[in-house]
Amino acid sequence: MNIDYTVTALMFPAIPLLMSVYSNRFHSLSILIRQLHDEHVYEKHIPPEWKKQFINLSGRITLLRWTILFASFGFLFNMLTVFALYLDELFIARMIFGSCCLSMIISILFFIREIHISTNALKLHMSDMDVDVS
Repeated sequence: MNIDYTVTALMFPAIPLLMSVYSNRFHSLSILIRQLHDEHVYEKHIPPEWKKQFINLSGRITLLRWTILFASFGFLFNMLTVFALYLDELFIARMIFGSCCLSMIISILFFIREIHISTNALKLHMSDMDVDVS
């Protein structure tokens, strides 16, 4: 495969967009955690599934941290690919770009897992509501 600036340019809009999605998700999660914290500490209100929610949120934070970390590495490797191409180091550019793609794949896999856990959390949250959906 020939690698040039065009190939690496394809990643430039995708990576920041993904990182923005990840950051928004992290921000929403942090708001939820702060709300639960305030309920627990200040209002002394403990939801019935508090322990399960805490474990779930803790796992989601960890997954999002790894998701954002690998996306950041993907962006870094993409920039290093451009730099290697600038230096006319084609073999090194290919290796670094491969690392970029691998980092992004890992990041997306972590994100898919986080979405799966998030969906299960919503089901758990809705489990105490008695609603007939017909």
